[in-house]
Amino acid sequence: MSSPTPVASNQSVTSQTVASQCPECEGAVRFDRPPLAGQVARCTDCGVELEVTATSPLTLALAPEVEEDWGE
Repeated sequence: MSSPTPVASNQSVTSQTVASQCPECEGAVRFDRPPLAGQVARCTDCGVELEVTATSPLTLALAPEVEEDWGE
């Protein structure tokens, strides 16, 4: 039997829902299941794209802008 994953003070876990705080507006960003590192999500409050940079503890950062590479 495994022990529960620790949750930082800015996170909450209920059943399978995992939540953290948006670094831009501090709104709640919820995931229906534990997210994967590198996963991109959108803040429902401010609309900014966020990237999961760590899963334990769950850490979110502004997602990098995707730029054209013009086939290079």
